[in-house]
Amino acid sequence: MNAPTPTINATLPHVACRFETLTEGLDYAARGETGYNYYSVRGELVLALPYAELRERSVALARRLVGLGLERGARVGLVADTSAAFHTFFFGCQYAGLIPVPLPLPVNLGGRESYVRQLRRMLESADAAMAVAPPELVAMLEEAAGDFVPHIGAPDDFATLPETGELRTPGKDDPCYIQYSSGSTSAPKGVLVTQRSALANTGAISRYGLSLTPGDRCISWLPLYHDMGLVGFCFTPMLNQITIDYMSTMDFARRPLAWLQLIARNRGTVAFSPSFGYDLCARRAANGAAADLDLSSWRVAGIGGDMVRADVLDRFVDTFGGNGFRRSTFVPSYGLAESTLAVTFAPLSENFRTDTIDRETLATSGEAVPVGPEAGDEGRTFVVCGSVMSGHELRIVDDRGEARAEREVGRVLIRGPSLMSGYFRDQEATNAAFAGDGWLDTGDLGYMVDGELVITGRSKDLIISNGRNIWPQDIEWSVERLPGLRQGDAAAFSVVGSDGDEAVVVVVQCRLSEPAARDRLRRQVHAMVRDSVGIEANIVLAPPHSLPHTSSGKLSRAGTRANYLAGVYTPGYRDAGLKLAAEG
Repeated sequence: MNAPTPTINATLPHVACRFETLTEGLDYAARGETGYNYYSVRGELVLALPYAELRERSVALARRLVGLGLERGARVGLVADTSAAFHTFFFGCQYAGLIPVPLPLPVNLGGRESYVRQLRRMLESADAAMAVAPPELVAMLEEAAGDFVPHIGAPDDFATLPETGELRTPGKDDPCYIQYSSGSTSAPKGVLVTQRSALANTGAISRYGLSLTPGDRCISWLPLYHDMGLVGFCFTPMLNQITIDYMSTMDFARRPLAWLQLIARNRGTVAFSPSFGYDLCARRAANGAAADLDLSSWRVAGIGGDMVRADVLDRFVDTFGGNGFRRSTFVPSYGLAESTLAVTFAPLSENFRTDTIDRETLATSGEAVPVGPEAGDEGRTFVVCGSVMSGHELRIVDDRGEARAEREVGRVLIRGPSLMSGYFRDQEATNAAFAGDGWLDTGDLGYMVDGELVITGRSKDLIISNGRNIWPQDIEWSVERLPGLRQGDAAAFSVVGSDGDEAVVVVVQCRLSEPAARDRLRRQVHAMVRDSVGIEANIVLAPPHSLPHTSSGKLSRAGTRANYLAGVYTPGYRDAGLKLAAEG
């Protein structure tokens, strides 16, 4: 096709994700005209793939894979580039009774060696029988797989196999895919999602979270190896017979405004991003580069995947309000791969809510006491992430598992049909994740206000200093307000010194070369940390692009801490930071 697939099917009635398996959903969507479209960095249509053609390709591939001798339930590692080949292999695995395992692209993973090591750990954990990657990445895939993966290649390497196998479509309780969490490190945990869980979550997203209609059109740059990209913008549009337009994650990083241009040109209605994506767009448009965009068609600008930042949303509204973007378009949400994707959504078509609380009371007692705007830096503002989806439950508990009252911070537990069956072949981790009676401990901390969830951070990232709970985001966001620093330039964490005491470390990416300017930045950061959260910190300046990120693009505090302890950052900077802290 030389034109994208249409927004609305001419004859096929809309069915709002009421299927039992992905293959059942694709079988139905294939009766219409909608589908997936792939665009270049310059916004040119590269390929239009109607769901009918996707099904035809996937079924043919499934017969080849079964004919290859792969047993039912075998795992297939798929390096998840944004392409028709990935979609064909993913759904081909569904029709062949195989379990696809989306693998990350080499973005933000610290170079070739780190990427190969990451792939190897995931392939070993999944015990993959097959692995597929774009041609340019096959050599790294082969290096990662060694000799323990029998079948390795690019998509075209399997195109000439005979179609001799019989289809083995899944049942509703069969495995659907394995999702490795974006924070996976030396011991990756594979979230095993069943067909039942995947369809329960996409159904709740479609009907409760987003209220999808036949007139919707999705636009996405999100990586397909992450749950928001895979579940939210691969499964959900197809299961609602909705067209989606793709650009690659790398192309978005190079030209973020191309995402907005695609929304404007194709009259997109639903698009999601973590905070940093909206921030990047606003910064790129600061010089008036987006003056001609018409974003009035955009009805759901979802935000999730990391801590939702009110300042980023405000900046985006200020930047694009003249382009038809409405504040009520933002829909904050909360979710995690262990619940397939989504857990909560803020109400549609309403201005997003924020909750400003007393910072010191939160740190000392764990209570979210509301304060007014006059509190200034003594207040901490959170974005409210909405109520739990229909058919699911959420509660906040203390470390003993007892319920916390409204506005009391505790561990976030969830229960419902979207939960994973467990971590693949890791019963110990599965047992640790479930708190009993079907409740999953998310590892996140938060509180409830008026029946809606507020996330305050990850429990493993919490810094405890002199009996006070310090959230690393408070440190990082305050530091990033300094002139010359950007979002994502700071990472805060704690380490235990040789004396047994816990010390706070802040690693800051520095683009300055003149010694006096560097020293001035160190002192500014040190003063900002002391003034904003009232603690002394060791300040370490690191080169640009040296802070590690997870496969989904989130800052990895654990990775930064490991680098710090391993001496990756220049020792002279570390010494200077320790000396500065000692000087006070």
